[in-house]
Amino acid sequence: MKLLLSLIGLVLVLEGLPYIVFPELMRLWLTKISSLDTTSLRITGIISVAIGLFICFIARKSGLLP
Repeated sequence: MKLLLSLIGLVLVLEGLPYIVFPELMRLWLTKISSLDTTSLRITGIISVAIGLFICFIARKSGLLP
């Protein structure tokens, strides 16, 4: 549970950094994303999840994560 809460906190920090550092670029980027069709967004989400799972798998195999 401790690891899960740490990971959620880290995700929130990483997600929030671009809004702090580049607020105008994030506004422009979000406008572009909102104009994409549903299929493109879904494919992007699937690719992101696959990359994330792959990174977790590699980290677990290398002993970086418990």
